[in-house]
Amino acid sequence: MNDPIPLDSVFKEKIFRIPDFQRGFAWHTSDTRNPLRDFWEDLVNLSEDRSHYTGVLTLREVTEEVEEEDSEYWLVEDHSYKMYHIVDGQQRLTTFIIFLQSLIELISSLEDNKGKSYDEIFLTDTLKLSSIIGKFIYRDSPGKKILRTYKFGYEVDNPSYQYLRYRIFNEDGEGEIEETFYTLNLRNAKKYFSSQLKNLYEIEGLEGLEYIYKKLTKKFLFNEYIIKDEFDVFVAFETMNNRGKKLSDLELLKNRLIYLTTLYPDKELKKSERSSIRENINLTWKEIYHQLGRNEKKPLNDDDFLRAHWIMYFKYSREKGNDYIRYLLDEKFTPQNIHKKKEVKVELDSPIEQKTDFDIDSADEENETIQTISVSHLGPEEIKNYILSLRSSAKHWFNTFYPELSESLSETDKLWLDRLNRIGMGYFRPLVMSILLNVKSSSQRERLFTRIERFIFVVFSINRAYRNYGDSEFYNAARELNNKDIDVAALIKKIENREKSSFDSDGFINTDSFRAYLAKKFSDNNVNGYYTWNGLRYLLYEYEMDLLNEGRQQKVYWTDLINSPKDSVTVEHILPQTLSTYWEKIFSGFDETSIYKLSASLGNMLLLSKSINSSLQNDTFENKKKPKYSSKSAKLRNGYSDGSHSEIEVSEYTTWDAEAIKKRGLKLLSFIEKRWAFKFPNEEVKEDLLFPGFINT
Repeated sequence: MNDPIPLDSVFKEKIFRIPDFQRGFAWHTSDTRNPLRDFWEDLVNLSEDRSHYTGVLTLREVTEEVEEEDSEYWLVEDHSYKMYHIVDGQQRLTTFIIFLQSLIELISSLEDNKGKSYDEIFLTDTLKLSSIIGKFIYRDSPGKKILRTYKFGYEVDNPSYQYLRYRIFNEDGEGEIEETFYTLNLRNAKKYFSSQLKNLYEIEGLEGLEYIYKKLTKKFLFNEYIIKDEFDVFVAFETMNNRGKKLSDLELLKNRLIYLTTLYPDKELKKSERSSIRENINLTWKEIYHQLGRNEKKPLNDDDFLRAHWIMYFKYSREKGNDYIRYLLDEKFTPQNIHKKKEVKVELDSPIEQKTDFDIDSADEENETIQTISVSHLGPEEIKNYILSLRSSAKHWFNTFYPELSESLSETDKLWLDRLNRIGMGYFRPLVMSILLNVKSSSQRERLFTRIERFIFVVFSINRAYRNYGDSEFYNAARELNNKDIDVAALIKKIENREKSSFDSDGFINTDSFRAYLAKKFSDNNVNGYYTWNGLRYLLYEYEMDLLNEGRQQKVYWTDLINSPKDSVTVEHILPQTLSTYWEKIFSGFDETSIYKLSASLGNMLLLSKSINSSLQNDTFENKKKPKYSSKSAKLRNGYSDGSHSEIEVSEYTTWDAEAIKKRGLKLLSFIEKRWAFKFPNEEVKEDLLFPGFINT
């Protein structure tokens, strides 16, 4: 390997492209590290007499002929430039380029430089901005400058290609630009460096900018390593990690599949077919990264999607960890499966000689029409089918998480997917993806989603089954549905059969586990009661939605229940846990423990339309029902009477005593029976589940 070279030597007569097997820009701030800050601190803290070793830059020269219509053609043909694919180091080079672009923009925006061209602006006495741009950012073709060729960028089919060009480099002519998690990282990097450079300029002036530019371009050193053989580049890529983030399984798989397409002999995979499969791989990964990054603030995990698809497409095992990627990379998509051959019988057309009636031997002859040929154990068609399935599944995987952002789902689909996300879809998500992919009828999808949601509430929230109960059966069902080995009716029957353990022989819900679970929550040492039941917020929200009808305004949203600050309340104890004189008087017939249990009972739980400061929770019932104002007439909180529909219903009670808590608790249990279509054994069981000290009131 050659001696380390600085950045300005790295860019000498080179055009860099991020190839199709690479992901987008992955350097971003996390809870554990900030690689942008690490880079900045490395740069500003580097002393004048030292150099900073940046690592190995691994490249592959693009030996394929550059087409005349390509924007790079004029540089390659007329100016001795060479094109390179970045195998390892794209995160670092992207960071350097964004830094330099931010520096260029800051200098050109200074008061003395406004209205000047890049050729008229100087960073030093002799260094023009146009020279920096020409060396690192882009070159314009001579004359009318019709062509602009970027020295560094993505391949055209990469989702980040346009974003880098129009939003980072600020080229004119921007059209509709797709934003993803990776483009968010690009934007944040530019925002970060623009702020740091502006602050540096305010402290050190133009000299500070000049000094930091020289350090970056002269003192940050690379070992440049160029891979000659395209066959080797994919193998090399699998062994490399970037500084900012380890390669995901999804990236490794893409690289492996592209590599495998190079291994088929021409007689098995023609050049045009090879090109078609590779194009399909690129389109598939483009779609996957688009879908996984569509919600840029909450991107979906690469490997979660890959594992879910593996469950749906191939198999499920109870092994944990990397079972899916071991299968995909070590068992299924391996070079050995390309080289290993299998015999395939082929029926061939062959002439049949016309026999005369006098040919007595003709009956004993057999015409040979069957031959065998050798083909790869893993055929190109199998790879193609797999990547097409990945592509079509990516959208539906996204829809399972963010149905409200879908343009293709029906409103009914969105409603049920929203419910499944609120209650916790858990191990059903691969099956739900398979349903969206394979069940075309909206009414049939609704039947399935309804059954799954009921299963989750009944089996997990009420019957308290372990969260992995039935998981392998429904993982396998996802594959069966994808393979057309099971229909909707049979799938519903499978769900119903798994539910049976939650009911007794007469069809009533079995409450033994729920009763035992609640007993612990109502013990003398733990009077949390229903407040910490994991089904409470989902139940109260569904009850609130049930109170809605046409003409009523929705006042509570699920995000209010899960994103509220720690000092806010979204579910209130109407009877507070800390009693004032008012509440002590109303519940004077109960001892302290019974009052705690009454406070923690189901009927005493109320969904609020707005967060309420905890200091207001000890108000009298009459005051709770009315809005609260400050001495300056500023509204501090809504009252029950103008709150959520659940609050309005409670405000209609004259007083809030043990009987009211019992009455409302029974009403909520009756709602559970109606909403999830099952029955408790009798009223006594329902009263017993409310816990406990007011049953005889």
